[in-house]
Amino acid sequence: MDDPYEFGAIAAANSLSDIYAMGGKPFLALNIVCFPEELPKSILHQVLLGASDIAQEANVIIAGGHTVKDNEPKFGLSVTGTIHPEKIFRNNTAKDGDYLLLTKPIGTGIITTAAKAQVVNKGSLDTAINSMRTLNLKACEVLQQVSPNSVTDVTGFGLIGHLTEMMAGSGTTATISFNQIPLLPQCLELAGQGIFPGGSQKNLDIAKLTTEWNDDLLETQKLILCDAQTSGGLLISVPPDKIKDLNNLFAKNGVTAALIGHVAPANDTNTHIVVTN
Repeated sequence: MDDPYEFGAIAAANSLSDIYAMGGKPFLALNIVCFPEELPKSILHQVLLGASDIAQEANVIIAGGHTVKDNEPKFGLSVTGTIHPEKIFRNNTAKDGDYLLLTKPIGTGIITTAAKAQVVNKGSLDTAINSMRTLNLKACEVLQQVSPNSVTDVTGFGLIGHLTEMMAGSGTTATISFNQIPLLPQCLELAGQGIFPGGSQKNLDIAKLTTEWNDDLLETQKLILCDAQTSGGLLISVPPDKIKDLNNLFAKNGVTAALIGHVAPANDTNTHIVVTN
């Protein structure tokens, strides 16, 4: 991310996401900064400003932080939040018959890798940046009203990785459809050109051990589902009798959520996910 302001904003949104994924309310954060001495301090100022603006949007106080010298700039937040112990969203409590929803499109790893190579168009990059800097706050607030069975956020292990964790922990199997999964603009085209981060290939190598792929799926499509995400959306497992109310509340609060599949009982194999077209 070349824009230091957006870098800080995205890093902050990404750091806050873990709290929202558990149904909590963040209230306090500390900046964690690694910064090279040779870079202008104006860059660091913009990074901190971007993070501050996102924290303000989340009603979170940044109470200070720690800065160390490093050869490569790094930034994140250490976040503290609160939650009622009986209202925690867990990532291992999906139930047979649940619907699976996803609140953000995937492909941020591919788009940002393409940006480094200067082969992505501005519109696609702007869309990815906007997605990454968008808080999962509203989605969390809606879910607090509906009480889903299981929730996690989609980050570095990609959609398949985080869904596998949910299914394995829950003793269930997910069936998802590639064509129902929202993708960022230009994502499919760029992946077809072999543009994706190294982490996505590692995710795919692991996913192949526990995922059953439709024979018609291309390797490109598999990589997209395993694309390492930054500040991704919430992956939600919700019972059928709550899906209508949940979708209505999402619509009223400006949250977009795609129905990507459903949950079934565990099978006798090591397969946790079945992917169709």
